[in-house]
Formats: sequence, structure tokens, C-alpha cells
Amino acid sequence: MRNLAESAVDRIDRAILNELQRDGRLTNVQLAELVGLSESACLRRVRLLEQSGIIDRYVMLVDQGRAGKPGNVFVRVTLDGQQRERLSAFEEAIATVPEVMECYLMSGDVDYLMRVAVKDTDDYLRLHNKLTGLPGVLRVQSSFALRTVVSRTSLPL
Repeated sequence: MRNLAESAVDRIDRAILNELQRDGRLTNVQLAELVGLSESACLRRVRLLEQSGIIDRYVMLVDQGRAGKPGNVFVRVTLDGQQRERLSAFEEAIATVPEVMECYLMSGDVDYLMRVAVKDTDDYLRLHNKLTGLPGVLRVQSSFALRTVVSRTSLPL
């Protein structure tokens, strides 16, 4: 996979990426018009961006609150050891928990930081019980988000 900063991505490729981040359902005809290319040239560039891995995938965003999961909880997990097999076992298990929207291996005083989507505190209590039973979990610390201030889906290019 090539890195955007290290690759031969020009202003047209950036324009394509910006437009697709804004609206991934654009047709090739619409996209070509927006970025000032012929349809065939635009499609060729999009395919190259896909093949290089710069375009990772296409998704639809669901409104979390309207889908019945308005709560965001930031969870810090500390494991009972940092051996490779302990980390792998936890990562394998956490990948199967659908409420986990993001999970990061961290430096510092906790091993993992994640954002989970829940309906309410009872829903989180159920999830907390599940998290504490995962392999190697020593401690789980939770912070409930009171309000979302900024939420972006497009990367500044």
C-alpha cells in the first residue's frame, strides 16, 4: 500500500479523494464533471487509487442515535501482561464485539483505548461484564461522552 504523502498523487487525485469522501455515491459521470476530467480518465484514476490502497473501501454512515445507540463510551483497558500472545488473544477477542467501534493499542498507562456505542447505561453494564471476561483483562476504566463536539469522516488532504 502506498502512502499518500510518498506517492505521485497530484491535485486531481486529491480532488477525486475529497469528492468521494464528501459523497461516496457519486457516479463516475458526476465525479468526472466535478474534477474536470473525461469519464474514462476519471475512472482510470479512481481504479488506480483503489488498487494502490489509498481508497480503502466505500461505506455508508448510519446515524448512531437514530439507530438506537446514542451513547459513546471511551473505554481504557489494561491487560495483565504485554506478551505478544496476551495482546493477540485480546485483539482477537475484541474484534468479535460489535459494539466496539474503534480500538487502539496505546502507549502510556493503559494498553488499549476504544470507543463503544451503547443504548444506555444498562446496555453498557452488559457490555462491561463482557469486556471484563475477555482474555488477559486486568482493569477496565470507562468515561461516558456527554456530547459530541466534532465528528469527521473525511481526512484532510
